[in-house]
This record gives sequence, C-alpha cells and structure tokens, in this order.
Amino acid sequence: MSSPTKVLKSVGPKLVPFFKSVSVYFVLLAEQSSLLTACIKCLPIISLIFFVLLHGISLSKEYTFSRRILTGLVFSCIGDALLVWPNLFTAGMAMFSVAQIMYIIAFGFSPLNPPVGATLYAGSALVIYILMPGLSGFLSIGVPLYIVLLATMAWRAISRVQFFEELWTWNKLCSCVGSIFFLISDTLLGFNYFHSPIPYAQISIMLTYYAAQLGIALSAVESKDNNKSIEVKR
Repeated sequence: MSSPTKVLKSVGPKLVPFFKSVSVYFVLLAEQSSLLTACIKCLPIISLIFFVLLHGISLSKEYTFSRRILTGLVFSCIGDALLVWPNLFTAGMAMFSVAQIMYIIAFGFSPLNPPVGATLYAGSALVIYILMPGLSGFLSIGVPLYIVLLATMAWRAISRVQFFEELWTWNKLCSCVGSIFFLISDTLLGFNYFHSPIPYAQISIMLTYYAAQLGIALSAVESKDNNKSIEVKR
C-alpha cells in the first residue's frame, strides 16, 4: 500500500474536475427544477465516476470493490438528477437506496463491530421517531427503510477502521469519513423536508454530500491492494 503523501500526489490532479464542478454548483446554486440544474448538480458525481475509472477497473475479482463503488456512484448520480424535481423524490430515494446497498456490499461485514452498529441503529430509530409525523403514504415506509440502509452503510464503513489493530488503511479511513458525512447530509435533508426548514439547507446538505461521495470514491483507490490485505488479515 502506498503512503498517503504519495497517493495524494497521484490522485490530486485527477480530482481537479471534481473540485471545479463543485465550485460551479455552489456559484450558481440553482434551485429551479430544470435539466440544466440537474446537469450541474450531477457534474461532481460524474467526475468521481471518471476518477474511479481512471484508477483502473475490470471484470476480474480483484476489482470487485471498485466496481461496487462505481455502481453506487452511478445510482447516486441518477438519484441526484431525479431529486431536482420534487415529484420524483420517491424515485430519487429509490436510486440512493440502491447506491447504499452497493456501498454496503463493497464494505462487507468483517470486522463486524456490533457496538458501532447498535449506536447507529439507535440514532436512526430516534431520527425515524422524530420524522414520522411528517411522513405519509409510501414515504412513511420508504424513508425509514432508507434511514436503516444509510445507517448500515455507515456502520460497515466505520467498522473497517480499527486504529488499535492492523486492519485500517487510509482508503478505509476515507470511506469512514465519507459515510459520516453521508449521515450528516441525509439527516439534514430529512429534517429540512419532513420536519422544519433548516437555514442555508441547500449549502449544508450539498457540501456534506459531495464530501461524502468524495471520501467513498477515494476508498476505491488502490482497492486491489486493499482487498488483498483484507484477505490476509482474516
């Protein structure tokens, strides 16, 4: 596994399109439901998709992790586009649900780390309890299910980092930080949509969301070596 400094020098130039597209989004900060808004919103995730592709991917077993992360990014991108139109919120949430499932499968269930899972599920139960009065119809089922998937994704990402063992690398740390940002972003979104308006909601939600996807995308860098190390430690 390469050192973080060496990897940073390698990946830095490839992330320039991501940071530029994020800057464009926040400069324009368009709120109207239009195709142009959807394109601008999706550009950062599209740049991360190409970022993962540029670091190598194939149908071989050693690139399984990267393929799953890539698939999650693709479904996230579709979800981003759909959420631009309020009447497509349910469809967008479904796309993000698939993305969370792909991330969960990528991160795996070893090491298990039950205390982290219990803490996250307890927090999720509290969030669901608070949001339920504002939910109706399909959303009263779909939103809680998505929250559980999100908590599971964060549990699996966080559990990969064990600072007192030899089971963590900078890749895993990136996915851990990314998952925490995802929790923050979607919790803010949920409260803003179904509880009460949050000041500067669009900025805070999208800033943490892009940070989340960046962290998860970075976890795919050198994932081939990362997967090998996991097999050795098991």
